[in-house]
Amino acid sequence: MSDLPASQVRELANAGFGRGDVERFWFGEGHLPTPAFIRAAAIAALEAGDTFYEHNNGRAALRRAIATYLQARHVRHFEPDRVTVCSSGVSALALAMQAVLDPGDRAVVVTPVWPNLTGIPALLGAQVVRAPLTPADGRWRLDLDRLLETATPETRLLVINSPNNPTGWMLPEEDRAPILEHCRRHGIWLLVDDVYERLVFDPALDTAPSFLALAEPEDRLLGANSFSKTWSMTGWRLGWLVAPPQLEVDLGKLVELSTSCAPGFVQAAGIAALERGEPDVQELRHALTARRNELLPELRRLPGVEAPTPQGAMYAFFRLAGHPDSVELARRLAAEAGLGLAPGAAFGPEGEGWLRWCLAAAPERLSSGLGRLARWLETHG
Repeated sequence: MSDLPASQVRELANAGFGRGDVERFWFGEGHLPTPAFIRAAAIAALEAGDTFYEHNNGRAALRRAIATYLQARHVRHFEPDRVTVCSSGVSALALAMQAVLDPGDRAVVVTPVWPNLTGIPALLGAQVVRAPLTPADGRWRLDLDRLLETATPETRLLVINSPNNPTGWMLPEEDRAPILEHCRRHGIWLLVDDVYERLVFDPALDTAPSFLALAEPEDRLLGANSFSKTWSMTGWRLGWLVAPPQLEVDLGKLVELSTSCAPGFVQAAGIAALERGEPDVQELRHALTARRNELLPELRRLPGVEAPTPQGAMYAFFRLAGHPDSVELARRLAAEAGLGLAPGAAFGPEGEGWLRWCLAAAPERLSSGLGRLARWLETHG
């Protein structure tokens, strides 16, 4: 545990808390609170006395609602017993890795990525192998052949986050079947972090291409998701894990050993989000698309800026020529320009030299941040 690095995003953000002169784009969350009808569902549940223990795997009504939601998104049937409700998306990821990894196992992770996806297997004693994305032709791209070569027959787990935090890369639809077949052939567990699957910028897509739409129930596929991003519920700590049905009992054991259960009144809010939240999801998607289309061209007009186009999630990932140390650059921007951005190094060595800017902010705040960056570059660039 002591060998694990602390979150560099948190370190910088914590240093900036209490400073009213900093425009904060560190974290992956929007500026608006959870929709009122979701909050009202939790309030009503609390007033009704919904404060007792729940089933380890989640209350039946929420598991059914998640299964119905997945069926609508991926056009195939999902049994509720394949769904385990977790206290956050990161809890779902941790449970999945605890279920399949032993110390010394080989875990391949597509990177750069949110550091929890490499930190959790490291904490479990696994050998973490990075499969890097690379920027080319204005987008981040995955070398499929290189990924399949990296996921050797000795690999126990392959982890893919798409759309990706921090780059906004999205797995091409045509790459799903070769990856799934490779994992089937070699008995590799495939863990997909689908937290941003609804936050895609292509208006022709309702949901990002997902392995859940291709896999059979018995496949070694684990799908983690969260209410945090899609329904603006970051502080609620509610997520779910889709797994083969034979893991239901064992996943319940792991939940018991970690959190026992997600709170009932929070699960009531989750049901409301799934059953009534689609207009809010679409509104968030449209807002993020607009923010991307406003921010990216302005960033590219600044001297020395390279800013590939994100296909999904809620971030712009860019770099400034002549500033290879992203942590030092982020510190300077916070201190000298009042601009709070996440350093790319926090997401792994592939992110060094890059900065992450969360798009989920009011237009006037994005404009203010751009102005601060432009003025800083005039004197320090």
